Amino acid sequence: MDVAVLTFQGFNELDSFIASAILNRMKGQGWNVQITCPQECVTSMNGVKVHAQQPLEFANSADVVVVGSGIYTREIAVDEQITSRLSLNPEKQIIAAQCSGTLLLAKLGLLEGLPACTDLTTKPWVIDAGIDVLNQPLVARGNVATAGGCLASSYLAAWIIAKTAGVDAASSAIEYVAPTGEKQQSVAAMRKVIEPYL
Repeated sequence: MDVAVLTFQGFNELDSFIASAILNRMKGQGWNVQITCPQECVTSMNGVKVHAQQPLEFANSADVVVVGSGIYTREIAVDEQITSRLSLNPEKQIIAAQCSGTLLLAKLGLLEGLPACTDLTTKPWVIDAGIDVLNQPLVARGNVATAGGCLASSYLAAWIIAKTAGVDAASSAIEYVAPTGEKQQSVAAMRKVIEPYL
């Protein structure tokens, strides 16, 4: 299972790294989770430099694509030099977006007729793109999911795992990363959020 975690200039570390870390809990089951970037090196909104594990085109053949957010997503979503390199297909791929990554999915035409979740800053831009924005952490329909709020990236990762490998696998991944003393509550909260969309 190839998983592309799209990570752009100005990316939010919480979105890319939390999703990547949780999804990598499936490495033993053959999952290949890769930080996927349009350049060889990208710098986060807080100055963290990351070298791409895969070029952007890796997303086009990946089984799962996770679109992270960042401070430049509004510009990236209309940058044809970047968007023309993406050819995503929700009929064949699981496609998920976090916070402002939702705007990129909207601009790529992948949210037509679907409600979405995003962060409060991006919300007006997603609405301007013609998308109904929900006030909740996650929504999914078919193979497309969106999440809002940095820590909702754990729900997004859990939904991906549950959709492809089952709720028990998702529960195990969340239990592993959950705070000590709060593991049962964290798993229960995750299941409450994702199970309506499985």
